Amino acid sequence: MAAQEGGMRLVSHPIAAHDGRLPRQYTAEGQGAKKDMSPPLEWYGVPEGARSLALLVQDIDADPIVPWTHWVVANIPPATRGLPEGFSGAAGAGPGRDQLGGLQEGVNDWKQPGWRGPVPPSHGHRIQFKLYALDDEVHLGNKG
Repeated sequence: MAAQEGGMRLVSHPIAAHDGRLPRQYTAEGQGAKKDMSPPLEWYGVPEGARSLALLVQDIDADPIVPWTHWVVANIPPATRGLPEGFSGAAGAGPGRDQLGGLQEGVNDWKQPGWRGPVPPSHGHRIQFKLYALDDEVHLGNKG
């Protein structure tokens, strides 16, 4: 899975290796002890002058008008080059979180902060990952 937005490139190797589908450990269905954890992400080409990054993950097939939001992350420091597997979700506070300063996770459409993967029978739904470079920080209004 890779996305190109304004010169930035967003990549998740496990998703790319599964033909663009989320492997089971990133869904609510899970795989053994691993389930509902955020996938690893890497990005490149952050524009100079960006003050923060924001990530939005949505199921664009859940509703034809309003996509279902799985994850919102704001105030990612622009020097950050990715988020590790299990950074958010059922795995809890993921590795490296304490080095990311004012990063905030927004409330998803389950009314919870952080990652929450798709719930079956959402097989075949397209999950869209978008990364934005911002010229300021965002205040989400929650403590996540």
